[in-house]
Amino acid sequence: MSAVAHTLPATLVQAKAISIVASAAVMFGVFLSGFVINEPAPYELFMAGLIAVWALFGLRLSRHAALLLAIFVTYNVGGLLSMSTMGDLYQTPLYLAVTLFLAFSAVFFVAILEADHTRYKLIFIGWTAAAVLTGMLGIAGYFRLFPGAELFTRYDRAMGAFGDPNVFGPYLALPGVYMLYRLLTGNPLKMPLYVVVFTIIVAAIFFSFSRGAWGLFGAASIMLTMALFLQSNSGLFRLRVAMMSALAVTLLIMAIVVLLQLPGVGEFFAMRARLVQDYDAGEMGRFARFGIGLQMAMENPLGIGPLNFGRMLGEDTHNIWLKALMDYGWTGFAAFVTLVLWTIAGGFRILFRDRPWQPYLLCAYVVFLGHLVLGTVIDMDHWRHFYLLIGLIWGAMALEARYQRGLAHTRARA
Repeated sequence: MSAVAHTLPATLVQAKAISIVASAAVMFGVFLSGFVINEPAPYELFMAGLIAVWALFGLRLSRHAALLLAIFVTYNVGGLLSMSTMGDLYQTPLYLAVTLFLAFSAVFFVAILEADHTRYKLIFIGWTAAAVLTGMLGIAGYFRLFPGAELFTRYDRAMGAFGDPNVFGPYLALPGVYMLYRLLTGNPLKMPLYVVVFTIIVAAIFFSFSRGAWGLFGAASIMLTMALFLQSNSGLFRLRVAMMSALAVTLLIMAIVVLLQLPGVGEFFAMRARLVQDYDAGEMGRFARFGIGLQMAMENPLGIGPLNFGRMLGEDTHNIWLKALMDYGWTGFAAFVTLVLWTIAGGFRILFRDRPWQPYLLCAYVVFLGHLVLGTVIDMDHWRHFYLLIGLIWGAMALEARYQRGLAHTRARA
């Protein structure tokens, strides 16, 4: 009896230690997502190993995780069918392998979040820490604050530890929205910390000079504020949200005005702020290629092969819907539309339910919606953080299903 009593606590301690190490590994993996200058990036290498180890030691797929996996597998089958139409494969097998890996990463996040909802906080901490560091690198690069800092810029635009400012800016959106959430609802004693982090992230988004990132962050911030205002029945809380929002907007406008006074910033901002750039319009501009791509999709139901659109027309699709049609055929397109609609509907159904993970779901959901709009003018097929957003939302859906099963079981026993 004594031996059993000693063994049980030891087993519990060991299980707790393993859980802590595993959760820390997840947070570190998410942190690595902010550093993608070259491919394969450290994120891919680390996460591939982490997923493999976790799978060996008990990664469980619930109904939601299995359903998400099935949708992604169908999407990739469309890619394989599209690849079969190509005479020269180029680097297509590797490209599809990356797509499949990112799909597995989304499913992985669903599974581990359903197992322990406290990992949401660790994921957001890891993402925010990465955003601050890569954001500071981007700002330092823009102002040439140290020798070699230009490595973190492209075309005089901040890009941090990324290869493209147009990926760098959107990557910062969720940490920025999360910090805004903390400013609107958090402990007043921690406000100085939130303000500093928020300022760094917003400044990095600004200096990316990515119109998509500006619009994404602005739209997600508005949706978050509206959701918080509508969610609460407390007049005092609504007043706080309104006052803090007004303060945040005022400070943001003041900061932008100051930044625009810096040499060269105002002119570049005015150029980038134009709704239609030279490469958007024209006979073979971005928007014209949308029509060309749709015509090609009608003639090629299996697709034309991953990345072949860019080879044929000189520029990629710059549209996630057209990307699905061209690279993954009608099969992949149907799977992608199913994924998007299921994510929107499933996430919205549980968006305002009072759960421990609700703040994280709310932030991820509004940023996900913003990415869908952004995806109409840019390719996001291999954006690591886009798949992470999907995992965060589906993780909450799986947690809600588990929560409801627990309630049903409790009622049945009562």
